[in-house]
Amino acid sequence: MIQLLNTFQWHDLINPQFYIEFGGLWLLVFIIFAETGLFAGFFLPGDSLLFLAGIYSRDLAAQVIPFSNEYSDLVILWIIISIAGVLGNFTGYWFGKKSGPFLYERKDTFFFKKKYLLKAHDFYNQYGGWAIVAARFVPIIRTFAPIVAGIVQMPKKKFIYFNIIGCVAWVFVMLFAGHFLYKWVLKNFAIDLKEHLEIIVILIVVISTAPIIYKFFFAKNKTNSEKTV
Repeated sequence: MIQLLNTFQWHDLINPQFYIEFGGLWLLVFIIFAETGLFAGFFLPGDSLLFLAGIYSRDLAAQVIPFSNEYSDLVILWIIISIAGVLGNFTGYWFGKKSGPFLYERKDTFFFKKKYLLKAHDFYNQYGGWAIVAARFVPIIRTFAPIVAGIVQMPKKKFIYFNIIGCVAWVFVMLFAGHFLYKWVLKNFAIDLKEHLEIIVILIVVISTAPIIYKFFFAKNKTNSEKTV
């Protein structure tokens, strides 16, 4: 712990490898809960953290079951992390339901940006209930989507349905992709992805944020062009 404090730097908070190596499974679970349920968690590395969890599945699952195989490791992590994500979204939904009007009037702070709330609201209006599912795969939006669902008073049963589907699918895709892509690359190219984690994280961030970049740059330019015409 002393060594960790001596080497810790603030940029480690957006480095998923930091949570895997120094925090283990339970810190990972908390990060997923916070990123999907607390508006202050929008900057946390959810996608890349899950992907790396797939790569380090044996090390993480060993904290729960010392003796197992790769499939039981993945299933155990899938269940535990999914529960954290579902509960996180419930927290966001409850918070939005209780304090929705206040959030729209709140001033920006380091941990709260109203523009992200408005973007999530537009995202929700465009896709309806399935926005809760789709938002799981979009950074920042997935933090604010359940809050918006609470603000617009989405029926609880409907939210539960989309919340569980979205979380289970998101965790499954990222976790299993990380695990089996790691094995495939190692077997076919003799490349250990653990030695190239920074590149992996950058690629995941680029891919996962591509929809946001397109939405708020290219789509905006297209709209301006149509207005000009």
